[in-house]
Amino acid sequence: MKIIEQYHDVPADQQNCSLAIGNFDGVHKGHQVVLEAAMSVAQKNKICAGVMVFEPHPRVFFQPQRHLFRLTSPKTKLKLFETLGLDMAAVMPFDAAMAGLTAEEFVAKVLVEGFKVRHVVTGFNFFFGKGRTGNPQVLKELGEKYGFGVTTVEVQGEAGDRFSSSRVRELLQEGDPRGAAEMLGYWWRIKGTVSGGAQRGGWLGFPTANITLRNSEEFHHGIYAVRVYIDGEVHHGAAYLGTRPTFDDGHPVLETFLFDFDRDIYGKEIFIELIEFIREDIRFKDEEELKTNMRKDCEKARTILFEIERADPMLHFPLGKTRHVPFVT
Repeated sequence: MKIIEQYHDVPADQQNCSLAIGNFDGVHKGHQVVLEAAMSVAQKNKICAGVMVFEPHPRVFFQPQRHLFRLTSPKTKLKLFETLGLDMAAVMPFDAAMAGLTAEEFVAKVLVEGFKVRHVVTGFNFFFGKGRTGNPQVLKELGEKYGFGVTTVEVQGEAGDRFSSSRVRELLQEGDPRGAAEMLGYWWRIKGTVSGGAQRGGWLGFPTANITLRNSEEFHHGIYAVRVYIDGEVHHGAAYLGTRPTFDDGHPVLETFLFDFDRDIYGKEIFIELIEFIREDIRFKDEEELKTNMRKDCEKARTILFEIERADPMLHFPLGKTRHVPFVT
């Protein structure tokens, strides 16, 4: 998959595309319908299938003081685009110049002059241009004026729940990683480098791999059954996110105990896949009560992971209906 990072002098083989446009945070199942619609048009017309996203996220540009819980890093998002089968991803810098373009200027300068776009696909809630004056209807009118086709994908969902990045964030904040996975089409992952902690887990009998979370990663505090990827290998474990109320009630930490694992992984980059929430973060009366509950937590996590893998032998939640997410680096 080719990566384009500006709209001036776009290579000829990346022009005349069918282009999906949006933020696509999480690349959830609703996003996947938009992307697959763009690919379908491209296949029928034998042209390039592309996607256009913006970095930083426009919300971060306009409200830099507010933390945005991003479901996917730019690198992970690109990997998911590639997995879906897109030929090109245009990562447009969202700066003052881009933010200042009117809806028609964006279409004329970026889409038409820059990418010579043949077809554009967006979701039903797509807004663009200065003051968010552009919407799907405006885009259709501009498509007619400048000579490209437009497809608007209507709301997508299952069981009465609409697919949306906001809803996925809510599910993770509510402690429902399985529900988030059903909406994403894959298990949500956290990436981090293993660092030293207070070492309490070791002397409690549960040595942990600790990673520092970004301020924006806001999911529910408590114990989770997890899968952990280290050097491309998958391991089972139980992870704790919380403030350690039994000890110091301090800054939130993510500590993961890996089952049947004794290698030194300090300094290594790992990926932690949230599978199921086990219990809330609570204060115990002493260390013995804490250890007793930790043993119960680990047994529950082992059972959950065994059942998941018995039903899902490829170790991954399906992306869409037929694909599986590879190890995302």
